[in-house]
Amino acid sequence: MGINIFRKKTFKGGIHPEYNKGISIREPLHDLKLPDKIVVPLSQHIGTPNEPLVKKGDYVEEGQIIGKSASFVSSPVHSSIYGTVTGIEKEFHPVLGASLSIAIERDKEKSSKKYVKSGNKISSREDILEKIRLYGLVGMGGAGFHTHVKLSIPKDKSVDILILNGAECEPFLTCDHFLMMRKTKEILRGIEILIDLLQPKETYIAIEDNKQLMFFAFENLMKSTDSQELRDIKISILKTKYPQGGEKELIKAITGREVPPGKIPLEVGCLVQNIGTAYAVYEACDLDKPLIERIITISGDCVKNAGNYLVKVGMTLKDMVDLYGIDFNHDFKKIIFGGPMMGISVPHMNVPILKSTSGVLFLSEKYIKNFEESQCIRCAKCVDACPLNLLPTEFAKHVKKERWADLENLWISDCIECGACSYVCPSRIPIVSYVKEGKSVLRKFKK
Repeated sequence: MGINIFRKKTFKGGIHPEYNKGISIREPLHDLKLPDKIVVPLSQHIGTPNEPLVKKGDYVEEGQIIGKSASFVSSPVHSSIYGTVTGIEKEFHPVLGASLSIAIERDKEKSSKKYVKSGNKISSREDILEKIRLYGLVGMGGAGFHTHVKLSIPKDKSVDILILNGAECEPFLTCDHFLMMRKTKEILRGIEILIDLLQPKETYIAIEDNKQLMFFAFENLMKSTDSQELRDIKISILKTKYPQGGEKELIKAITGREVPPGKIPLEVGCLVQNIGTAYAVYEACDLDKPLIERIITISGDCVKNAGNYLVKVGMTLKDMVDLYGIDFNHDFKKIIFGGPMMGISVPHMNVPILKSTSGVLFLSEKYIKNFEESQCIRCAKCVDACPLNLLPTEFAKHVKKERWADLENLWISDCIECGACSYVCPSRIPIVSYVKEGKSVLRKFKK
């Protein structure tokens, strides 16, 4: 085990937006409440959409699989309540726009299921991966990639460094911070399972220096544990900077290794998992609990009682606002699923909470600024801010001129759309919008 509070690591580039984390972190965790109905999209992840396993009128139990795909690159979805299926049709989806979804009306005679430590011992790597797949685990940091796929290491590859991402660099969001505060022991147990699975030479917990209490919370528990694996974990303190929580940025800051263009972290022997995912691994492997609820941050300058809320997956934002009594100081002009830098604006509140929903922001005109794009002045601020050493201004230029073939040579696919370039651009060029357009066109060409 190691921790050095004076040597703070970071990466080249990045920005320092207003973080606004004090709005929600000062409030206690709001306990779970059961919605009268849920809407569960069959597609909540990157990869093949699920097919429904139930039909209208069926009674389902909490934790029951209600959608599944035969594809390996997919994760099943479960009912988060006891109730009756009232419909299977296309509903609004915060990422896809629309997705086939299963609506379930809650059985009000039933309370939420209690999950206790399972007596079934996990005996092999295959058992761990099967539980993670069966219980529908996906990345909890926002991307929603399938955890079992990421952890299925090809025979010709190996992981010598495992990094647990507790950076939470997006402004406003504090759900990971709260989870680390409340569930430190359980997170460590999830990390222990991941270590048993991957057998890395080194394991790091990465935390930004604006979460100082978390350094010592993990350190104290690791000192007192009987597990040598946990005692050997290193806590890596990172400078607070956006986008510090990106996989490639974490790897560069902590190990000095650079993931080559067009490659994934596994190419340099590294694997990154979110702190929330480690907690979900603990719940799946030790409690036999599917990913049916999570902590999300409700924040923004319009929210009167901002904080972190434990919610059921599939609950709509409107029902959550009503059920938890979320109040507003004044009218909001925009609703964002996720953080302000990489989140997605939604047009109304009839939107379901997904497995990968980290937060919802209600923002006023103060944060909704419409700028008129002007000519690039070639100041290179976007290049300096880019955490991956890309050329953002060239992306915008080539998309405008429809030079699609040149975009691939500029490694546009490596862009994580963090928005740092747009944030610093004095000409107010919406570079990320051009990047999205360029990627979309290239995907169509490849089909």
